[in-house]
Amino acid sequence: MGILSGNPKDEPLHYGEVSAVWAASLAAKAMAAAYSTLLNHAGDKDLKNLIEEAISLGQAEIEGLDEILRENGIAIPPAPPERPKASLDEIPAGARFQDPEIASALSKDIGMGLVAHSQAMAQCIREDVAALFGQFHAAKAKIGLSNLKLLKEKGWLVVPPLHTTNQGNE
Repeated sequence: MGILSGNPKDEPLHYGEVSAVWAASLAAKAMAAAYSTLLNHAGDKDLKNLIEEAISLGQAEIEGLDEILRENGIAIPPAPPERPKASLDEIPAGARFQDPEIASALSKDIGMGLVAHSQAMAQCIREDVAALFGQFHAAKAKIGLSNLKLLKEKGWLVVPPLHTTNQGNE
């Protein structure tokens, strides 16, 4: 039996795992705060539901990541203060994020999160940590699909130029 062949929770984290878990916790905390702010700006009911789902997903990530950090005696990154609830009508029109902007920002964040979770999984030697990032990746992919459907249904999707002809078979 090798040094890393027992219970994964008894194995040490390597520096890359520590960095990935710590950075993911910090990012999830920042996203939860940002999405709480964006929730104040959203007017569309379906978009609000998606933002609330994203906040819940972030909170679940924070819980799992911070548990690993605590178990391994690593300082937990700080969380920004909770955002107060505000009425959409209280936000001046020129200072307000519009629903299509919010949905597009969610799409960008989800894509970046998928890449970060994939990278973290690839560098893990502890199966439990890799599996945790795998769970986050699957949940993020699911919410990404929901966001894509929302963008299409609401007409908010900004489509790049489409290649509609096959150049070689004319």
